[in-house]
Amino acid sequence: MTYQPFFEFGTTRNSRWTVTSDHAANTVPAFVNGGDLGISSQDMNRHIAYDIGAAGVAQELGVLLDGPVICSNFSRLVIDPNRGSDDPTLLMKLYDGTLIPANRHAGPDELEARMEACYRPYHTALNALMTRRADPVLLSIHSFTPQLKGRPMRPWEVGVLYADDDRLAQALLTVLSGEKDLTIGDNEPYLGHLPGDAVDTHALQHGHLNVLIELRNDLIDTEAQQKAWAQRLAPLLEQALTDVIA
Repeated sequence: MTYQPFFEFGTTRNSRWTVTSDHAANTVPAFVNGGDLGISSQDMNRHIAYDIGAAGVAQELGVLLDGPVICSNFSRLVIDPNRGSDDPTLLMKLYDGTLIPANRHAGPDELEARMEACYRPYHTALNALMTRRADPVLLSIHSFTPQLKGRPMRPWEVGVLYADDDRLAQALLTVLSGEKDLTIGDNEPYLGHLPGDAVDTHALQHGHLNVLIELRNDLIDTEAQQKAWAQRLAPLLEQALTDVIA
């Protein structure tokens, strides 16, 4: 079977929204060390390998927002599509206390093979979705672990991440401030800009509206939770976009 590095959903939908899940899967293609990174199945099923629940939320948001969705089909430990092509963390050798044996001695040839098979096809497809109309809006869906090893518990249910162009993010933060049962991270649990990352490449460099949403992964572990969060977020995102336009 031919390896497919990404999956697209609703490509004929025509709203402004394009929804992404950069870390959708924990797949290790067969050409990478025989499909095994050398870590345990337990590690492959936690946040270091992919964004738990993010793909389901993204796909449901695509339906509700009437926009296309693209989901990666390779683990972030194979190569990280949310990093610039020259970022030293493209191939993670150590992540949250776990050594990645298949990456430990990976050299330029191995990096190029993974770029060609995984990274570049994903970004080419995302570029096609973002250039299908003149006024696209990029919505990037991620999830985060409630606690990194040896670190305090993270207090947020939702994080809104942004860089210099924070028009949509600030509008969404304002809308979310009305959700009194939620603790919202403002550029938490991470800062929202890495030069050359997916949002930078496909939105910021072209002046397109954008926002990256991080959801705590224990809240979106099941399909029902993923649908519920998408249904909660979709009208808030639409309101934020309307407020920016207004």
